[in-house]
Amino acid sequence: MHLRRDGRYLDAVKEFKKAGGTHFVLCQYPMPHKVIKEKSYQKCYQETIKMAEEIKKNIEITVYTTVGPYPVDYIKIKEKYSRQTAKDIMKKGMEEAAELCKEKKSIGIGEIGRPHFKVDEETMQDSNEILSYGMQIAKEIEVPVILHTESTTPENCREFKEMGRKVGLRAEKIVKHYSPPLILENENHGIMPSVLSSKKNITAALEKGNRFMMETDYIDDLRRPGAVLSPKTVPKRTKNLIEKQIMTQEDAYKIHVENPEKTYNIKLKR
Repeated sequence: MHLRRDGRYLDAVKEFKKAGGTHFVLCQYPMPHKVIKEKSYQKCYQETIKMAEEIKKNIEITVYTTVGPYPVDYIKIKEKYSRQTAKDIMKKGMEEAAELCKEKKSIGIGEIGRPHFKVDEETMQDSNEILSYGMQIAKEIEVPVILHTESTTPENCREFKEMGRKVGLRAEKIVKHYSPPLILENENHGIMPSVLSSKKNITAALEKGNRFMMETDYIDDLRRPGAVLSPKTVPKRTKNLIEKQIMTQEDAYKIHVENPEKTYNIKLKR
């Protein structure tokens, strides 16, 4: 989930908990204006860490964070400064994220990757360069990367696996955010799908296996209530699918405990 102080913020977390949620990942929200002003991601990341601390102080729930330079920021930084400056700030953002991971304040670098819409060749080339740098750093400190990219296909899963291989990052440490139900090895090439948790997606995923995680990509924008999916979706969907015997208890344990523990090198509270 993404959260904003000018959104529902704590109320969104309360909704998640009321539905049965116990743990969630607070993912870095894009703050390009701060990055452009500071030429650094440090203040953005610190804000995300601070929000996680406030949530834990006010609500009995476990919150993890992931931080990283949002791919679309590259375009806005380049427009303000230059191509090289944009690359430098984005790469520095990877290093700043890595420091927080080393301090155990975050559990992964993300969302990173490339814009989710059609871009020119130069933007794609630079985005891949920045992403590869992030993967290299993630490998060095042994944390996963969480990818934000164009629509996911088996072909670009293979591409991301190869990109990781070149810098030594294992495919299982590459999390594809906003993934469709590409669950089989020949579909995802070993990277970890974080499946957008519509009923259709999760039902299709379970027909193939249980090596995936579930997400809402909740964006906490009051202009778009409940987008992309509401905070309560994952616990509510899980319970509903168990009741309908589409998901087993074993599936649920694999998806919500074993897969995230292995991917993020964490131990969830039981």
